[in-house]
Amino acid sequence: MTTRTRTEVTEFVLLGLSIWPEMQPVIFGIVLTMYLVAVMGNSLLVIVALSDPKLQTPMCFLLSHLSFIDIFLTSITVPQMLAHMLSGNRTISFNCCLIQLFFFMAVGSMEGHLLVAMAYNHYVAICDTLRYSASISCLLCLCITLTSWVVISLNSLLFSVLVPRSTFCGNQVTHFFCDITPLLKLSCTRPVVNEMLIFTEGVAVVVSPFFFILVAVLRKALSTCSSHILVVLLLYGSVIRMYLRPSSSYDLDQDRQVAIFYTVVTPMLNPLIYSLRNQEVKGFSGNFQLCSQDITKPNGYKSS
Repeated sequence: MTTRTRTEVTEFVLLGLSIWPEMQPVIFGIVLTMYLVAVMGNSLLVIVALSDPKLQTPMCFLLSHLSFIDIFLTSITVPQMLAHMLSGNRTISFNCCLIQLFFFMAVGSMEGHLLVAMAYNHYVAICDTLRYSASISCLLCLCITLTSWVVISLNSLLFSVLVPRSTFCGNQVTHFFCDITPLLKLSCTRPVVNEMLIFTEGVAVVVSPFFFILVAVLRKALSTCSSHILVVLLLYGSVIRMYLRPSSSYDLDQDRQVAIFYTVVTPMLNPLIYSLRNQEVKGFSGNFQLCSQDITKPNGYKSS
């Protein structure tokens, strides 16, 4: 067996998406374009949803919050990666790495919780239309959102506390941001507690919302929720592929490429998917309604 020398790590070196210098300009241009599209598209959805009184509905509240989360999620990782590619300095301090890990895990988990709330909203609107107005309100959505923030913040804090307790045998992170799996890979010993936590918390925070969404949309809402299913599959497909497996099977070179899907691609596609699939998108003349599907009208949905 080969042994690795233990070192006191004060900073990490993020290796980025590719080690090939000739690929850096291409990667920089592609990622920057996707980032700008994601920020502008989601910002437009937030502005429109908050500025138009006709859009003050539970679904628009959730969708605008999802857009805010997408802006936050992609801004946690992408600007730093682009700055590292421009400057050539890929180091990040230990404390900044932990802060980035905390916010990334919290915001990423929050996106899943919002998709659950949106799936429940769809389900009630389609399967119990007459009682929708009495069952779903913006206040209820706000309470769900705040409760989710508390739960996922505590969960993320737990990981941020456990990581510093590990002993690292190097500081080169095979990723473009500080994520839990490449950090565990640097541990001198197998971090059994951290791995068990990932699986147990992953089932509670990731897998259970995923199955709830599938049950909600597949029962009676399949024909009207195809866009929601597409977003869910894009997000959870990459997340499950990344985290819900033992550390011995980690392929960090592939993982950092898969991470692009839920850090950049999904936030970029969300506003496009939800706006184009909305039946009331009429254009920008007079009243630009991106998310104003009136789910309180029984004839606004197909029944089966």
